[in-house]
Amino acid sequence: MGCQWAFDGVPEENSLYLNYGGVRIESPAMNLILYQPRETLGEKNYARFGAEFPIRFDFLDTMDGQNLSLQVHPLTDYIHRKFGMAYTQDESYYILDTGERGGVYLGLKENINNDQMIKDLEEAQQGGDPFDAEKYVNFFPAKKHDHFLIPAGTIHCSSKNCMVLEVSATPYIFTFKLWDWGRVGLDGRPRPIHIEDGKNVLQFNRTTSWVKDNLLNSFQELERNSDYMRVRTGLHELEFIETEVLTVHTKAPIGYDGEMAMCNLVDGKAAIIESIDNAFPSYCLHYAETVILPAKAGQCSIRPAVPGEDIKFLKASIRHCTGSR
Repeated sequence: MGCQWAFDGVPEENSLYLNYGGVRIESPAMNLILYQPRETLGEKNYARFGAEFPIRFDFLDTMDGQNLSLQVHPLTDYIHRKFGMAYTQDESYYILDTGERGGVYLGLKENINNDQMIKDLEEAQQGGDPFDAEKYVNFFPAKKHDHFLIPAGTIHCSSKNCMVLEVSATPYIFTFKLWDWGRVGLDGRPRPIHIEDGKNVLQFNRTTSWVKDNLLNSFQELERNSDYMRVRTGLHELEFIETEVLTVHTKAPIGYDGEMAMCNLVDGKAAIIESIDNAFPSYCLHYAETVILPAKAGQCSIRPAVPGEDIKFLKASIRHCTGSR
């Protein structure tokens, strides 16, 4: 397939290394969430999700590779009725880099025949003519720092030659693949996909005009001064994750409302995160590294590790009814 898939900062899939008197002990990171959920997640997040970590970052690297599977994620009602999950996989693609013809397939084209599209998908999976994605699905060329929003129910995938930071809710295993571009498994047969579930959740009204108005680079400048600029980059109002990007020249506060945040350095060699009230030692974050700021961390600031070099810092947090940071 020519794709690399890497998870970052996901407690269920990572470990903590603890040092006791020179002895290193490895413990599943999820133990920390279970042990101190309020201190880690924050009171509002704990009240909403329990001792579950609700945000995941992962990298989708298709540079010199192939398209990801064309897919859709279930709506909340569907995932609750069929799989017993309380929330679904809303997500977004933040573009770290692109190569030749790199971009994102997102949403359906105007005035297509919905039934014919499903029929074409089914026939392609049975070995018929390849599915003509360009006939039915929008393709948007991408460039560095573009942000594509993907609420559940929206058909999507990254193309070849993209480096994507995927910002996602955590029930990642519920992905309904609709077309795998003719790739086959080790048995020589088309790899399993999920057209039956997919067609039940696919939102056919999310067509070109809606996608352009709602899901492409929905940037909103929140604050600008000589030290930094803060921009809201999404997500869509149907999604519960909120994202902001800080472009920092000298130093900037990291917005804090008593809840956890998940962050990544999306541009610049390195940055220094510091506690305003000295709650923890300063921490050096390198390009494309992820850090979780637990609720207990308190007020923090960030600055370039190399003076004079601008950095970009993406922060994801949970949007609550009382407002967002």
